[in-house]
Amino acid sequence: MKTDIEIAREADLQPINEIGAGLGLSPADLLPYGHDKAKVSHKALVDVQEAPVGKLVLVTAISPTPPGEGKTTTTVGLADGLNRIGRKATVCIREASLGPNFGMKGGAAGGGLAQIVPMEDMNLHFTGDFHAVTSAHNLLAALLDNHIHWGNSLGIDPRRVTWRRVMDVNDRALREAVVALGGPGNGQPRETGFDITAASEVMAILCLATDLEDLERRLGRIVVAETFDRTPVTATDLGAEGAMTVLLKDALQPNLVQTLENNPAFVHGGPFANIAHGCNSLIATRTALHLSEYVVTEAGFGADLGAEKFFDIVCRVAGFRPDAVVLVATIRALKANGGVPLADIGRENVEAVLAGCANLERHVENLKLFGVPLVVALNHFDGDSDAELRAVQSLCARNGVRAVVADHWAKGGAGAAELATAVSEIAESGEADFRPLYPDDLSLAHKLETVAKRIYRAESVYLPQSVRRRLQAWEEAGYGHLPVCMAKTQYSFTAEARLIGAPNGHEIPVREVRLAAGAGFVVALCGEIMTMPGLPRRPAAETIGLDDGLITGLF
Repeated sequence: MKTDIEIAREADLQPINEIGAGLGLSPADLLPYGHDKAKVSHKALVDVQEAPVGKLVLVTAISPTPPGEGKTTTTVGLADGLNRIGRKATVCIREASLGPNFGMKGGAAGGGLAQIVPMEDMNLHFTGDFHAVTSAHNLLAALLDNHIHWGNSLGIDPRRVTWRRVMDVNDRALREAVVALGGPGNGQPRETGFDITAASEVMAILCLATDLEDLERRLGRIVVAETFDRTPVTATDLGAEGAMTVLLKDALQPNLVQTLENNPAFVHGGPFANIAHGCNSLIATRTALHLSEYVVTEAGFGADLGAEKFFDIVCRVAGFRPDAVVLVATIRALKANGGVPLADIGRENVEAVLAGCANLERHVENLKLFGVPLVVALNHFDGDSDAELRAVQSLCARNGVRAVVADHWAKGGAGAAELATAVSEIAESGEADFRPLYPDDLSLAHKLETVAKRIYRAESVYLPQSVRRRLQAWEEAGYGHLPVCMAKTQYSFTAEARLIGAPNGHEIPVREVRLAAGAGFVVALCGEIMTMPGLPRRPAAETIGLDDGLITGLF
């Protein structure tokens, strides 16, 4: 059996201008990066806004497990399947971070015959967007420390600097750091640290900005510190937003590539869903909606994280009204949620599958809260038995949801044709009546409690007095209308990764909150979640190298 990377290397790629032509884009609308990828120009992004808007389909999944769910693979396969049944469809996904690629997760381009190519380029640097975000973020950090060094005319309190630095590598040693040691010439010593680039507010801003002007306004609103009298200090106060926008000018343009079946794909932006909002860029999705009959987009991790944030943050900002949702599950992942050890995951076990379906049912119930019709996609693996598949389909039917077996990994778009038909039927039914989970005017604390209680099924939310005071101060400063972005483990509905399935009655501990004024949300760090991941005992980087010019060990 061929590996994903072998399949990708054998792909018959079309020149990127031909992919663009299929969307109605001329060569002048594209800025090529080689022969097989390009950015869509700012002018073209404006010109396409007059076109009609297509149907929007969100792909999400049950809670992640070690056996995997194949959410990106399903996203790509569904887009190919829609094109197979005569719908003009475009896929929109996030870019890959180097952190997971060299840590433990691997690539982010799909798998088998449901991939986006060029696969290696996508997972390694791509068009440089992550590096642009890193540079813009750290430029602001440098300007902040420089201002303090040269007299501090704004009266910034070094103890209340909140703007950390970022890099696109997992490095736990940088979570907490002290900078500017070595004497007065090196600046004002203070405690700080690093986050991973995917957690940067600049990344979130890039993914939520509508155009260059909006990008610069949002960058200017970033709050980086407080003065000695507790007045917020912004990037505009430091004169940073212009230079940051220059660094991000090209990065704001979405990247156009293709699937193995030569269908268009936008790959743009890369916030993680467990520590950020977890969706590709608004500008890529909006552009695709104006160029296609269908857009298939993806939200990171399980529906309790990525889908909730897509609905409550992205749709709120963009005005998107999704037409359908696809919830991805695998028999293997359901067994894992049912408590089956990894060594036994390949054996038929209908009872364990049904036990694991408690997680599936919880996500189904949650997604129904948003008023968008739903299809369950059973991503097929060779070891799945007919009895196991029928058991899940029967359970879903009792919950009023159709479950479709899809074999896109092995068969590409042809294997997702039935899923595509089911999705198109509900998307075109007019059943969607999208609504966010909470209104803008709810207090920030109540928004956190609403997500925790209605989505995570928590009994309570622990908010220390320091957190409550900060939330109240932000409300008094005019930020109370913002949505909330929960940062917690992706593996559980709780804040503890080990509690799998569908637990109830737990407490969600919020240890810290961060104001992302430019992005337009408040981040709540729950439990032990880290905004700078660490590497595992055996990092993937140890097996990655070159053999006769070809990359080995990446996938």
